[in-house]
Amino acid sequence: MKKFGYQHANIDRTLFIKHRAGKVTLLIIYIDDMIVTGDDTIEIERLQKRLASEFEMKDLGSLEYFLGVEVTRSKHGLFLSQSKYVMDLLADTGMLDCKPADTPIVENHKLGVYVDKVPTNRERYQRLVGRLVYLSLTRPDIAYAVSVASQFMPSPSEDHMATVMRILSYLKSAPRRGLLFKKNGHLDLEGYTHADYAGNIIDRHSTLGYFTFIGSNLVMWRSKKQNIVSRSSAESKYRGIAQGFCEILWLRWLLAEIGFKPNAVIKLHCDNQSAFEIANNPVQHDRTKHVEVDRHFIKEKLKHKLISIPFVPSLE
Repeated sequence: MKKFGYQHANIDRTLFIKHRAGKVTLLIIYIDDMIVTGDDTIEIERLQKRLASEFEMKDLGSLEYFLGVEVTRSKHGLFLSQSKYVMDLLADTGMLDCKPADTPIVENHKLGVYVDKVPTNRERYQRLVGRLVYLSLTRPDIAYAVSVASQFMPSPSEDHMATVMRILSYLKSAPRRGLLFKKNGHLDLEGYTHADYAGNIIDRHSTLGYFTFIGSNLVMWRSKKQNIVSRSSAESKYRGIAQGFCEILWLRWLLAEIGFKPNAVIKLHCDNQSAFEIANNPVQHDRTKHVEVDRHFIKEKLKHKLISIPFVPSLE
């Protein structure tokens, strides 16, 4: 690729970029599968011929299926789903005729590791959770439930397996759900962040969640248990803001490398008044010593007007 004039993307080493005459061509590769896209049709055709001269290749035409992800085009936009993957998963687990569940996990669940719990088949549990993790590529609605289930991979119990089965039952209710990408006339970056303070009943770690939009299209999301115990809801959500900053900056750098550097200030919404006030308060005090590194990181980005933190009130 370098011989053909392409550059490795600094932010993603599987991505190759070439700018020519104000246009861009992109190639992203996963082992022996690749996607070629861009607005330089001449360069795309030239690249395909060059690659065919170097490797035994097959051109599958317009993108319709890639690594289990189905791509559908319509007047509404580009729709990504994994419906076949879902149906295969339900068939393999004998859940095709199960009763659909309304939610992927029980509200206010008390899942943990208890000495009196009945163990389940660990290999099967790990295999199922792994397949659900991959399904999360197009299903942000199961991200939290899968994150919870993945915490018990080393020694799962029957209760944990029941949680996985509930996720499968939920998938039965909407197997064709996915992500729709529309042209909205802009590429503004915007994110939302939240944290569940001390939500884990075993170690009292908080769980952070964030999701990011490019041009009003959802492109990134995550639910993850924090590594340390937070001493207040403000601290847990403040650390969530710092993590959200890192992810949204990664996207900004990626867009800039491609040639679409966002012009507007990036908004990362937060619903905690204390965390909002700490971020916008230039004075250091005792209440923020335990999050000092995160605070300086956030303060620097706010100072350079790279990102802003609008407050979003929580509604019951």
